[in-house]
Amino acid sequence: MTAAAPVRPPLLDVHDLHAEVGGRALLRGVTLHVAPGELVGVIGPNGAGKTTLVRAVTGLLRHSAGMVRLDGVPLETQPGRERARTMAVVEQLPEAPATMLVRELVLIGRFPHLGLLGRESARDRAIAGQAMARAGCEALADRMLGTLSGGERRRAFIARALAQEPRLLLLDEPTAGLDASAQGEILQVVRTLADDGAGVLMVIHDLSLAAAWCDRLVLLHDGRVVAAGAPAEVVTAEHLARVYGPYVTLLAHPETGAPLVVPAVR
Repeated sequence: MTAAAPVRPPLLDVHDLHAEVGGRALLRGVTLHVAPGELVGVIGPNGAGKTTLVRAVTGLLRHSAGMVRLDGVPLETQPGRERARTMAVVEQLPEAPATMLVRELVLIGRFPHLGLLGRESARDRAIAGQAMARAGCEALADRMLGTLSGGERRRAFIARALAQEPRLLLLDEPTAGLDASAQGEILQVVRTLADDGAGVLMVIHDLSLAAAWCDRLVLLHDGRVVAAGAPAEVVTAEHLARVYGPYVTLLAHPETGAPLVVPAVR
């Protein structure tokens, strides 16, 4: 099953994507689309191919068949700097020196736009400041990364991505390991980015959060798309039983009616 093409021209167009590592197939004919102003969530159990999909879409993992188009242009034909001006990525466990200041980290996001001398201008610093403000970490600018909480650190790396001025943002598990409050804060930042016109592809484990915040969902299992569409069409008892077995229970949110998925209890 493949995702229906959006009405708006997609920023990201993935068609029949296959990828393998060491002879093992990790992606098997994945098709999906992300349009401007749209937040698309990629869900599925561990080993489904979610992070592999992000790596293939960004070019870190070469795909064996299929096509990835970024703003209508095949990914492999675009130089890295040009690609980074359109697409930014926040990895699940991004790394940077613990002693680096948040403002220094965010300024790294300006690298694709720097001139031959590689020096940041006043405009670059202003854009980095705006990125920190949008990500809600402006007050952390002079803090070292090693002093930040998990949620604060995620905000800093999101700000670095925003400093690239991308039209497409890829996030791999931005809420993993965070408490409920920090998860809500991060997802509000991401939702606002999409509402402001960016296209966002977000890998997320929590099915209830995915259903509540995303416009569309893509459910992966064993490297294949099991279902794609509106959250209520994807997070169903039938699809959950097929992918997760008898270990989850599907409920309806008491206030919104949105799908609410909890672990099964004895």
